Amino acid sequence: MRLDERDRPLRMGEGRISGYLSIALGTLSVLAVLCFMFPDYLTTPSLRAGYNIPLMRKLLAAGMIFSAGFGVLTFILNRQKRLGALGIMLTLLAMYLGGSSVQVGPRYDAPGFIGLDWFILDLLASAATFIALEKIVPHKRDQPILRPDFWHDGRYFIFNHLAIGIFLFLGVRTMPSLFSWTINADLQSWFRTLPGVVQFVVVLVTADIMEYATHRAMHEVPVLWRFHAVHHSVERMDWMAGSRLHFLEPVVTRMAVMLPAFILGASDTPLLCYIVWAGFQAGLVHSNFGLEFGPLKYVVATPLFHHWHHGSDREAIDINYAAHLPILDRLFGTYHMPADRWPAQYGVVGNPLPKGMWRQFLYPFQRTPTNIVD
Repeated sequence: MRLDERDRPLRMGEGRISGYLSIALGTLSVLAVLCFMFPDYLTTPSLRAGYNIPLMRKLLAAGMIFSAGFGVLTFILNRQKRLGALGIMLTLLAMYLGGSSVQVGPRYDAPGFIGLDWFILDLLASAATFIALEKIVPHKRDQPILRPDFWHDGRYFIFNHLAIGIFLFLGVRTMPSLFSWTINADLQSWFRTLPGVVQFVVVLVTADIMEYATHRAMHEVPVLWRFHAVHHSVERMDWMAGSRLHFLEPVVTRMAVMLPAFILGASDTPLLCYIVWAGFQAGLVHSNFGLEFGPLKYVVATPLFHHWHHGSDREAIDINYAAHLPILDRLFGTYHMPADRWPAQYGVVGNPLPKGMWRQFLYPFQRTPTNIVD
């Protein structure tokens, strides 16, 4: 079957690389301007409080300059002019809206927010970090950056990151009402007196215990598996693959993993450090990064460890549930990580899932055969 034009390997001189960079930076520039204009609606409160506004303006200006520059480059190469034109148009739109000089908009008493700033920052950091790692030490050398289904998972990346405000809003509103009986003021006061590093480690360990429990339940309870199967339908692993999640799954799992931190009353800084670490590790373990990390792979989850969880080989069924600490799988008898090989193939076993994000969203609610196993 012929690959989509967007899934062809990128080659120097075609104009696609510069064109895509121009569009990406132009789009992010427009979104960044909107974040300045509507901060309470579009930005994450915990991040907003620590922003260096002059620095943010300089970064926005740099993004617009590079977007326009890459757009012009596509015309110089005389290839992919539509990509370059679109990138330049997005840059001009960002300038029309105010560019790097845009004024910070009025403040509102917003009940929730869309994490547009988190999406921008995470996309830039993840793309720069993981694409570099995957090119320096790739697991599968013949897998291009724009591998088949890359854009499909890209849509999941956008949706799930923009929905983070909804997930957090539901968690903040739901946890106090459902779990208020768990709160002990003396315990929380004592826990906040602990050093930040200790709080971070405790939050990490307790969150991964909850992650292990919910993750294993999603594999072993047929009704839950139908939702989690969306994530396991990925057949080519890279940093973007971890974003393929049914939208109801992160609502449940993020509330579950944050519950111990809520009960303990963790301080803001250790909690934020855990959120950043969890996001980085989620990208890392799904990435096409071939470094095996030596003895460290027995301490923290690595690509080799988690790739076996996604494998469709018989020996890869229902193993390696931990998100951070492989010792949990050792304790509960679900550990499997051969030292001499990686899984041969990935994806669900049995009936394949439908293609397309919206079809996969509806999949768990449809009357279809349920003999899919992982």
